[in-house]
Amino acid sequence: MSTPVLDVRGLAYAYPDGHQALFGVDLHVHRGERVALLGPNGAGKTTLVLHLNGILTAGAGSVHVSGLPVEKAHVAEIRRRVGIVFQDPDDQLFMGTVRQDVAFGPANLGLKGAALEARVMSALEMVGMADFADRPPHHLSFGQRRRVAVATVLAMEPEILVLDEPSSNLDPASRRELADILRSLDVTVLMVTHDLPYALELCPRAVVLSDGHVVADDTTYDVLTDAELMRAHRLELPFGFDPRSIDSLPG
Repeated sequence: MSTPVLDVRGLAYAYPDGHQALFGVDLHVHRGERVALLGPNGAGKTTLVLHLNGILTAGAGSVHVSGLPVEKAHVAEIRRRVGIVFQDPDDQLFMGTVRQDVAFGPANLGLKGAALEARVMSALEMVGMADFADRPPHHLSFGQRRRVAVATVLAMEPEILVLDEPSSNLDPASRRELADILRSLDVTVLMVTHDLPYALELCPRAVVLSDGHVVADDTTYDVLTDAELMRAHRLELPFGFDPRSIDSLPG
């Protein structure tokens, strides 16, 4: 097996108030995988994600991205390699136009001129938003803003795309459009979500975090059809949704 693109070993973390959020978490994700990170509120999912690009640093254990340790000396390169798309796109969109927002990251890396413009338009084309390059982000729908937020991260050419609740607040059409985009990307995906049908649709593998521990790491189908596991860790399928009724699963 190849070296994991994301390699978390024995990660433990306590907040300054003494709350222990993670207890010896192991997570290994290989290039090209799409993995759902599931768990109830307070499980430690956000704390784990904030370690992946150095926003938080491990109290114990280690995080490596493509062999590079996540530590202060490498933080700029780590943040290029690990792109996080936050739940609220307005946390990522703050410039006057879509083009300026998507250009912001690569420009800070020193890209300019035609190379910068090509990078921006390529990222916008990946998310179907190239025709909106000169629009102010606040004039876009919520679903469109979320796609632009994804483009701002893709413009950095990350190795890992981390998505925090990507389907939240989306109408059904926007939800489907984003799913199509995510399936089309040639990038490793870690998707934090409470939307279990979306996890099943997009991610062949699921990791369940509960009370700061990894309690399951299996196919998403097997996780969602394990009634005892689901009940024990407060994971609930939407009313009427049965994973066993799905004709085809993501590969």
